[in-house]
This record gives sequence, structure tokens and C-alpha cells, in this order.
Amino acid sequence: MSKITVPAARAKQGDLVLYTTSISVKELVSENFYNVETLDPENNNDTGYQRLLNTARAKKLADYIIKGQDSSDAFLPTSVLLATDKSIEFNSQNNTIEIDTSEVGPFSVVDGQHRLEGLKMAAQKDPRVLDFEVPVNIAINLPHIAQMCHFLIVNTTQKSVDKSVEQRIIARLTEALDVEDMPSLPKWILNTVEKGEVDKALKYVIYLNEAPDSPWKGKIRMANDESEDTTVAQRSFVKAVVKYVLTANNPLTIVKDFDKEKKIFLNYWKAITEILDDGNAAVLYKYNGVELFCKFSIPFFMKLQDKGSFTVSTMKKTLESCFENVDGEYAGVGHPEWWAKGSKASFLNAGAINVVSQEMSKALHKVSMSAEIEL
Repeated sequence: MSKITVPAARAKQGDLVLYTTSISVKELVSENFYNVETLDPENNNDTGYQRLLNTARAKKLADYIIKGQDSSDAFLPTSVLLATDKSIEFNSQNNTIEIDTSEVGPFSVVDGQHRLEGLKMAAQKDPRVLDFEVPVNIAINLPHIAQMCHFLIVNTTQKSVDKSVEQRIIARLTEALDVEDMPSLPKWILNTVEKGEVDKALKYVIYLNEAPDSPWKGKIRMANDESEDTTVAQRSFVKAVVKYVLTANNPLTIVKDFDKEKKIFLNYWKAITEILDDGNAAVLYKYNGVELFCKFSIPFFMKLQDKGSFTVSTMKKTLESCFENVDGEYAGVGHPEWWAKGSKASFLNAGAINVVSQEMSKALHKVSMSAEIEL
């Protein structure tokens, strides 16, 4: 199938032109009609933005569509959103559009990849599904960056999208903000993009996950990564970095050299793991470890700023002195066994993490007071 003519209604929303139509499954699943640009978890420079396909979800839809063929009661009213950066002419005389896939295809799937995959699976099992018609909205003259924006808008204002995928898209939009034209974004998305915090935090996390000498190398589950060897999700780490590390009261943010900034953050984790990771400190590399030490980085980097040194050795000595001065219920925080699977660290909730951080901050202050007395 190269050309089809279908009835359509034209809708203009600002600068966006949409054609609302219905297209049979036979035409939709034909060669080069559509393409799903999936975000690649191993390539930070790829241009994909779609989440990974959930095959089980698509199969569930396929089973439903097949089951409804005999009774003719299967229905799928929600439209699929396709996009092209090319133009498609509208025939106002008979209200039709002609789609030449050799010219405008393949269409990018902005919303509806699971519906399309489910319909494809259903048609492979039951040829009657090929005649099933699907509501389709086609956006024309929509550049790739705008398609990505619309995916984000649809999936954050109407239904949830994996937070890691959302963070990756926001980071890309931040980088493209001053160099590419973008459609209007909801105010809360635009504010996040303009701040650039997610973009910066994501770069921190990517650096930790990829640096050859990083204790976090390969341990962070990036967007669309289904590896079972990871210990914490990108979304959790990025959120903690934004919340605690990239705040105005964290001295790390005043470092003007971003490469140096990332290196200092890596040194911090090297110092932590040299003390606490004895090979069994599994919880250190999970949410509780990330949340606690990102939170504690604020008073810790204030202390290092006073010292004027951000080396691993300086950090390690400061941490060791701090851990020695932690009193009470959480005195074990500076010992590897405290971070073993099933140990006390495993059962920390948000309130307990706040208390541990406060106790560590008090201990850090004691270190400062001891140094002054010695002088």
C-alpha cells in the first residue's frame, strides 16, 4: 500500500493542524505506515522518546479484539495520534486526504503504540481484524522535537508515563530550549524545562552509572532499561539529586565547572563506599542509601567548603570522624553491617531517614567543634 484516500475532518489548534479520520488495521499495519521511536537506555544521544512496549498489555488488547469478532461488539474508541514532519493536502471539495506513505511515511506514533501492536497481533491470528477501523488523528508539519513535546504532554496530562522516560525527555527539551522551535508546553512542564535541574541531575546520574571508577557503575536502572542487575531506578536518583544536591543551600551548586562538579559528587560516593561497602552493603545502593546521602550532602559539602578540599581522602577522613560521633539509636550508620540486606537500614522510612541525616549533621558539627578545641 502506497496511497490511500480517506475521509477526514481538519482541525486547527494554534499552529497545529490535525486531520481526524479512521483507517483500517490492514492499512495501519502495512509496511512503512508507522514507526515507534523507542528511547534507547544505552544511548544517551538517541532521538527516541517512546517507552518500552509492554507485550503483555498489547496481547491483552489483542485477545479482547479477537474475542469480539464473532459478536461484533469489540470497540476501540480512543484515537491513535500519528505525526509527520511533512505536509498532507486536504481536499475541501470532498473532505478527504490522500496519504502517500512513500512521501510522508512512516508516521511517528505519538500516542497509541500499544493499541497498534495489539491490533497487529490480533490481525495475525484473525484476518477479520484487518477490516477493523481505528480512529486516528494525524498531526502534520510537526518537527521531531515537537512530536516529543506532544508525547510528553499527552502522557503527563492525561495518563502516567514512567518517570525515568519523562526525565529523559525533559532533559532533552532543556538542551533544545534555545536552539529549536517548540510548541507551547503546559506551564509546569515549561518551568521544569527552563530550570534545567532535571537535565543537570540526569547528567549527574548518567556520569555515576557510566564512569569506569564509579561505585555506581551499571547499578542504576536507566529509562527503558530492564536489566535485573541494577539496584535503584534513575527516577529515584534524579529526584534525590534535584531535591538535595541542586538546591541553593548546597555549596556544590556554586562550582562553575560542571565536569568538576560531577567529579566531586563521584568522589563523595567513592568516599562513602570505601567506608561502608564491604561487599554485603546492598541497601547502600538502594533508595534508602541514595536518599540519605544526597540529603546529607548539604551539610557535608558545607564542611568541605570550609576545608577547601574535595578529594576522596579528605572526604573519607571527614566521614569517618562524623560516623564516630553519631550517638544513640543510629550510631551504627557508619558500619558496613548496618547497610546489609535485612539490617536496620533496610527498614528506614522517610521520617527515619530525616532523623539519621539530622544525627549525622550533629556529629559533623561535633567534628568541627573538636577541631577548634584542638587548635
